[in-house]
Amino acid sequence: MWTIPNQITLFRITLIPVFIIVFYLPISWSHFGAFAIFWLAAVSDALDGYLARRLNQSSAFGAFIDPVADKLMVAAALIMIAADFEVWYVAVPAMIMISREIFISALREFMSSKGKRDIVAVSTLGKYKTAAQMLGVMGLIWQPNYDIPLIFFNFPHEILMFAAYAFYYIATVLTVITMVSYFKAAWPVLKH
Repeated sequence: MWTIPNQITLFRITLIPVFIIVFYLPISWSHFGAFAIFWLAAVSDALDGYLARRLNQSSAFGAFIDPVADKLMVAAALIMIAADFEVWYVAVPAMIMISREIFISALREFMSSKGKRDIVAVSTLGKYKTAAQMLGVMGLIWQPNYDIPLIFFNFPHEILMFAAYAFYYIATVLTVITMVSYFKAAWPVLKH
């Protein structure tokens, strides 16, 4: 159970309260700090999956806890940015994305109980949704502004915010498409 990939996953869960605290610190770089922690969590997610395969350390506990860690971090981030922006066009997509995660988690649990989990396994489109969601959420957490010098970027802050919103809305559309797709795939089992 205490494999390196599982320890990385548990580390990601411990980052959640740190992420929230840093986001609300009364300092000029709090949003950038929270962005950096969220980015670290995203990288650790890719790393634990890679190591589990590379070191042949896949486990039942890892298969359970990894998606839980992801959903907890993303849900926390979505709630925080919805509260921070205080506008419907950020809050409604956040609600859609969180609702989808709850719906799909329940659907996968039900399908597992019927021995049909593979029908609702993560699709390629689901992976694109996750990538767009991560990029959008990171941008909206950061909200690039003039308090943080853009050392590695040589273009205006507005372009970064535009990209963040674009990825956020692409993720929202893909959220709905993948939810419908998974539901349609599971419908023959659900209707009995």
